[in-house]
Amino acid sequence: MADQRTIGLLGGTGPQGRGLALRLALAGHRVLLGSRDAERAAGIVADLLGGRDLPIEGVANPDAAQGAEVVFLVFPYAGQAEVLPGLAGPIGDKVVVDVINPLGWDDRGPYLLEVPEGSAAEQAAALLPRARVVAAFHHAAPKLLADPERQVETDVLVVSDDPAAKGLVLELADQIPGCRGVDAGPLRLARQLEGFTAVIVGINRRHKIHAGLRISRLGDDKRRRLNAELRPADDREEGP
Repeated sequence: MADQRTIGLLGGTGPQGRGLALRLALAGHRVLLGSRDAERAAGIVADLLGGRDLPIEGVANPDAAQGAEVVFLVFPYAGQAEVLPGLAGPIGDKVVVDVINPLGWDDRGPYLLEVPEGSAAEQAAALLPRARVVAAFHHAAPKLLADPERQVETDVLVVSDDPAAKGLVLELADQIPGCRGVDAGPLRLARQLEGFTAVIVGINRRHKIHAGLRISRLGDDKRRRLNAELRPADDREEGP
């Protein structure tokens, strides 16, 4: 069993947030599912649990930011620049995982929006100057995340300029059945990860599937060893 962490999902009431909340709780973590409206969050958690005994609690976004060790950003891109400045204090220097895909839609399908900072994750880093920002989980299908009877079947490409924060998120990805955490480089590559989501969404719509992404010829032994090396030495010694 992995060490239990408290994970806050800001704006977590949408499909991606609900799916991640369920999978992270099943992995043994305590989850604070955040929303602008704490009562709405509590109601969504009740529906999500469906009688299951899992450590998921619905709270207001500031409470999720304050109470969590690791903070996930899963609200729509349009709200990021508005919401984050007010949460910079409670987030502080925590690990922040930006899952946001800044996508637009027109008659030809999804496309990547232009973000002044280059990507939603780089914008989050600018708005949260003390936080250790990681971009990840862009291509994990919400429908599969929300169904614990199914494998998610995707590699989770993780980018960050903070090696230890990246190592932590790679470990979280590996705890979701069917997922593999893959170190994909520095934070500046988040714009490519976010943009590729438009390709995945288009494939899903066209073929009526829930596509994932696999990196071929990447052996698990080497991948796990390299991922573990990103974690601080004392954390590696205490880990499984």
